[in-house]
Amino acid sequence: MSRTRHKKDLGSKKAVDLVMKLMAIPGKSGEEKQVVDFIAKELCRSGVPRSVIATDSAHKKTAIGGNTGNLVVKLPGTSRQPRRMFTAHLDTVPACIGSKPVMRRGIVRSADPSTGLGADDRSGCAVLLHTVLEIYRRKAPHPPLTFCWFVQEEVGVQGSKTATRRLWGAPKMAFNFDGGSPAKLTIGATGCYRINIEVTGLASHAAVAPNKGISAVAIAAMAIADLQKNGWHGAVKKGKKLGTSNVGVIRGGTATNVVAEQLFIEAEARSHDAEFRQRILKEIKAAFNRARNRICNDGGKCGKVKFDVTFSYDSYLLDKNEEVVSYAESAIEGLGLKSSLAVADGGLDANWLNHYKIPTVSLGAGQAYPHTVKEILNIHRFNEACKIAWELATG
Repeated sequence: MSRTRHKKDLGSKKAVDLVMKLMAIPGKSGEEKQVVDFIAKELCRSGVPRSVIATDSAHKKTAIGGNTGNLVVKLPGTSRQPRRMFTAHLDTVPACIGSKPVMRRGIVRSADPSTGLGADDRSGCAVLLHTVLEIYRRKAPHPPLTFCWFVQEEVGVQGSKTATRRLWGAPKMAFNFDGGSPAKLTIGATGCYRINIEVTGLASHAAVAPNKGISAVAIAAMAIADLQKNGWHGAVKKGKKLGTSNVGVIRGGTATNVVAEQLFIEAEARSHDAEFRQRILKEIKAAFNRARNRICNDGGKCGKVKFDVTFSYDSYLLDKNEEVVSYAESAIEGLGLKSSLAVADGGLDANWLNHYKIPTVSLGAGQAYPHTVKEILNIHRFNEACKIAWELATG
């Protein structure tokens, strides 16, 4: 069969069937086992030996725990070449639970308008699964290959961070399928700190003795206003230095007639520049400490602030002449598409793979409007991603 015929066949009904089934399976971060079971069942049914399929214990090391680890398939090559790795993430955001995928004119949406679709990143999962199944169906020659479906990407890229890397077989390059256009190569991404802030004040009756209390809400409000006023919240630009910060979650308080004694805050600091990212983190801490010292009761007692900082992932930027970039560009352009290079302001599993010295590019798999109820999957783009993955795995 000719190479051209191979490419046409790879935009297959089987691939579309796989992605439609995968998007319908619930699997938010930490609850991906049903998705792992589906993929493993498809692999075994297609003749992939159990001996090359494994799951690790990554979920036992993550902050939220979970019911399964990363799923890994490690194939020996039919030729002596460097090992290549293919990745995608299994989890979806909670809004996608209850997805009912329906396709009309090549666009897939959830039939339930109150849910997201889950194409982020079940389309990437389907690209990997379809590639493995086609290799076995066609008995296609290929270099040593590793396929890894990561858990808990949506909650700080935790699955790739805590993965058991010895299961991968020392790949020399990797291709991560997660995003929109398969012709766009993401060769860099930002880095991130996540910050949990515990603000402790002093409870008292808000009407009878407000002056005896110390309001944790007032401390937090003053700190956030300070950050906003001085340009350290939201889009952060200081000279040529760029980054972002966000206070995204605030929980606490007990009643309107009680001075709030405690708040729990979740925030983040991001930048492609590691030193500037640390500077943003420093400014967040300084603002909360200043506010703590300014909000005191009549007795001169002030509140307390405690920080718990997690290094979520580091930034990276590949050289455009890196071998993995050239491989991906060749596969894309071999299909008559025009490739483009991009740098992302969000985190990807590729952040940790590059941190582990595995040069990794990310390609899209047809998603659009992720993390919203308007999410769609473009089937034409998804099929292009399947063809590109085939070229990268067998070319």
